[in-house]
Amino acid sequence: MTTIGTRIFTWLNGQRVGEDSLGNIYFAEKRARRGQPRPRRWVLYKGMPDASTVPPEWHAWLHYTADAPLPTPSQPWVKPHLPNLTGTPEGYRPPGHDYEGGQRPPATGDYEAWIPGP
Repeated sequence: MTTIGTRIFTWLNGQRVGEDSLGNIYFAEKRARRGQPRPRRWVLYKGMPDASTVPPEWHAWLHYTADAPLPTPSQPWVKPHLPNLTGTPEGYRPPGHDYEGGQRPPATGDYEAWIPGP
């Protein structure tokens, strides 16, 4: 959730640049501050703030790698951007994880422990 201070700062100083497919809105400062070489760039997240929801094309723009947002790739092999779900209930948990019952399958017998030589 965006704070009231960020919303006021955005309303006074921000110029809307665009929006991504997840609903995040991107802004740049209307004019650079004195002594700063370039205007600030920031994002107002839709929902809870989570940096992993920023797609690559906007990430490059936010970090001044590109002057404009990169075009969204349209190749059939490109998958849609997904946020990092690690640490959430939707995150990946392998078999044997404590939250998945905590039982791992027994070893298959193809492992030999290393024993230091004489």
